[in-house]
Amino acid sequence: MTDSHAKHARPDIAAEGVLARLALRFTAFTEKWLPDAFGFVLVGTFVVLLFGLVTGEPLLKRPDDPAATKGFGLVDAWGIGFWSLITFTLQMAMIIIGGYAVATSGPVARLITRLARLPQTPRSAVAFVAAIAMPASYLNWAFSLIFAAILAREVARNVPKADYRALGAMAFLGLGTVWAQGLSGSAALQVASASSSPPPVQEVIKAGGHAGGLIPLSDTIFTWQALVATLIVYVVGVAMAWFVAPGEGNARTAEQIGIELKPLIGRGSVYNGQRQETRRPGDWLEHSPLFSLLIVLLGVTYLVRYFSGKSFFNALDLNTVNLILFLLALLLHWRPWRMARAVRDGAPAAAGVLLQFPLYGGIFGMIAYTGISARLAGWLVQASNQFLFPPLVAIYSCVLGIFVPSGGSKWVIEAPYVLQAANELRVDAGWMVVVYDLGEASANLLQPFWMLPTLAILGLKARDIMGYTFTMFLACFPAALIAVTLLAPHVTG
Repeated sequence: MTDSHAKHARPDIAAEGVLARLALRFTAFTEKWLPDAFGFVLVGTFVVLLFGLVTGEPLLKRPDDPAATKGFGLVDAWGIGFWSLITFTLQMAMIIIGGYAVATSGPVARLITRLARLPQTPRSAVAFVAAIAMPASYLNWAFSLIFAAILAREVARNVPKADYRALGAMAFLGLGTVWAQGLSGSAALQVASASSSPPPVQEVIKAGGHAGGLIPLSDTIFTWQALVATLIVYVVGVAMAWFVAPGEGNARTAEQIGIELKPLIGRGSVYNGQRQETRRPGDWLEHSPLFSLLIVLLGVTYLVRYFSGKSFFNALDLNTVNLILFLLALLLHWRPWRMARAVRDGAPAAAGVLLQFPLYGGIFGMIAYTGISARLAGWLVQASNQFLFPPLVAIYSCVLGIFVPSGGSKWVIEAPYVLQAANELRVDAGWMVVVYDLGEASANLLQPFWMLPTLAILGLKARDIMGYTFTMFLACFPAALIAVTLLAPHVTG
């Protein structure tokens, strides 16, 4: 932050409300001291490495060396884990690009333009973006990252005095609150599908009384307790967004940050340009919707056959979600050249995933392929009872989520011992999936990995918005803890 910007941000801070002052102070700190997102994973790698060494894991371990409590030494575990998320990395890159392509299509862009005209004041603009971003993430987290970011840009263009950093933080809020409780939540979808849930997890679930080793969505995210917990977090999130928004005297606008906000549609549009002129006979293919429609027809036929005889939500996985996004984007863009441009423009939003996921895979390896995972599980069970187990799992999931920011991959680490402990303490396994989801999502407000696509579209750095996301965490995470604790007695195992 430049001196002129710093001077602009400070004069009237005492006139702000308590929460707005807190957010501004946190933001001033993060803008000065916080590293970029890549720095987080670099530091996180060695935090986990040092934790393993301190807790007795060997740095190097030969095959015949009994020194380690499980599996490999830390170095080998890191190397084995480095590429362990390669399939997931491509799936995540495709889901981001697919979400971008859908969000920047003409019909969706027009919807965003209309929505962006609703808020009229800087404070209502910040709360409005939060109120839209969370339901969007409930429907699909990848789509929400792009949709809410573009909405935030358009809102900033219509309410130019709104704090652009706060708008950016609220665009990301769904990923730090309710996404995992929604239709694309990794853990709930995994335990509902035999093809997605690892056999050891299915065995633990079966031992807990769920026939077939699966837990349907009706016993996880669609229970009334889960819906109430989600609603509580949503209300707290919107209320906090209203109170943390700074007044005009302390706001940093997009113009002050140096970001040009082009309109979504019409003259000067950055996303939806005019139809290109055909210059040669062969160009008709790029401009004709014929083959786009044929591909959509082919894909829809496959999906109808795929879902035939299955529960729709139980049959969803990342591959089918990606296919649905691809077909929807192809249909909404209508002409092949528009689809090709949307994918080209959306590819940079996935750059952070391609760069950082292998390193997070290494962190995953050090936790999963050594004794660290089992040691953490032992501490968790020893500190728990039936009443304390849900909030403790939520806290643990949040902490682990800072180092392994992947709901699906992290669930594979946690599920065996979390569900086994739930069986021993007679806590419903389906409810523990809900608890995991709420705790795991909250970690996203504390580390910048999943912020990367949103930040790429907004033109911001993680340090610009993490003061606000941390302030939101201080309210949303306690709300989730209280909800899972008070609602647990009403869940029948």
